[in-house]
Amino acid sequence: MHTEQFAKALKEHAPDYGVQPDARVVEALCDYYEIVRAWNARLHLVAPCPAAEFATRHVLESLLAVKYLDEGAWVADIGSGGGLPIIPCLIARADIRATLIEASPKKSVFLREALRASGVRERAEVLAARFEQTPAPAANFVTCRALERFTASLSKIVAWAPANSTLLLFGGPALQSEIEKAQLSYTAQLIHNSEQRFIFIISPRSQVSSPRSKTGS
Repeated sequence: MHTEQFAKALKEHAPDYGVQPDARVVEALCDYYEIVRAWNARLHLVAPCPAAEFATRHVLESLLAVKYLDEGAWVADIGSGGGLPIIPCLIARADIRATLIEASPKKSVFLREALRASGVRERAEVLAARFEQTPAPAANFVTCRALERFTASLSKIVAWAPANSTLLLFGGPALQSEIEKAQLSYTAQLIHNSEQRFIFIISPRSQVSSPRSKTGS
């Protein structure tokens, strides 16, 4: 029943987030949801929530990143944890590949199993390490959604990210404040059905000539 409720909410609310998942994508996202449910009690991957909320608050919000990813993009996902936002993005876009970086060995095991269960294992690798303690892959995008002490880690993320990479970071006003303090060039998309959650699109440092900010919907 949980999976049916998840699939129903996914299809019903997808247009609100600007995505149109086909039957293959919906099926793979259901497989991902099922493995998150199976492992969540042990690893606390996400806060417990109804199936419909997981579909909107976690999966569809994660898929907002898809439209910013170039064709054939290589994504470095920092603090992958329960696989958000990167596993839904890999499911939705068969042309992208990713490196998932997760400090917890147990969550790293989960991520490998989730990638396999979702049918995207061949396009992803998992590194069980803190991001700042491992060399950055030659990725052209960096994503992060739920890193511990996220705001305090922004400067480390920026310093670690490849110079030509675009950062796609999920957060609220506190993160926006830190982005502006760092004088980073960015735009912000307000997340549907939210007043204070955004996806921040931070331009590659090599293209930054002066600080710029804009908030859009």
